[in-house]
Amino acid sequence: MAPVRVDRAFRLSVIAVMGALALGGCMRRSGPVAVQPSNTLDSLAYGGPAGPGPVAYAPVTGPQPEYRLDAGDRLRIVVYGQEGLTNTYAIDASGAITMPLIGSVPARGRTPAGLAAAITARLRNGYIREPSVAVEIESYRPFFILGEVLAPGQYPYVPNMTVESAIAIAGGFTPRAKRDSAILTHPENGALVRAQVPLATPLSPGDTVMVGERWF
Repeated sequence: MAPVRVDRAFRLSVIAVMGALALGGCMRRSGPVAVQPSNTLDSLAYGGPAGPGPVAYAPVTGPQPEYRLDAGDRLRIVVYGQEGLTNTYAIDASGAITMPLIGSVPARGRTPAGLAAAITARLRNGYIREPSVAVEIESYRPFFILGEVLAPGQYPYVPNMTVESAIAIAGGFTPRAKRDSAILTHPENGALVRAQVPLATPLSPGDTVMVGERWF
């Protein structure tokens, strides 16, 4: 009878050890962990998370504070207390606006705040003692879309536009269009910067989108 008791005791001890190991493994198993995706060139360039799947883009409220004015922009200029000067002004082909009293004021390349400061300086020089001027953009200069879209041409720019929404405004792709990217030409510092970009790329006033033809 003794060998039977020893064998039984041995088996019970083995079962106890295996149960302890299984329980320890369960206790060490962690739940799901949220991992912050690492930055990639795409995420740095377009503001979305890295990794596969749809890319989330931060909402844009319009051109950023460093937006530079150019011909085609329409501005609402308010000179407080001066109804004769408060009005809507368009930047002409020479890059300037023309106001009563002070005449032509260069606007091309300036920010709205910079233009307001220039107008204030002009008015203070012999016209108004303490002028207060505000400049806001009433409508932006247009963008252009060419190539394999149904209605290429010039269209009014609205805030939050992307290359994809520009293609939609132009009637969508033609059957021969390349549908995964486009050529974007952007004026910057007096030069034209051209690059092939994905369709979710933000668009700026004055940009030109070229939709290419795909090769079968």
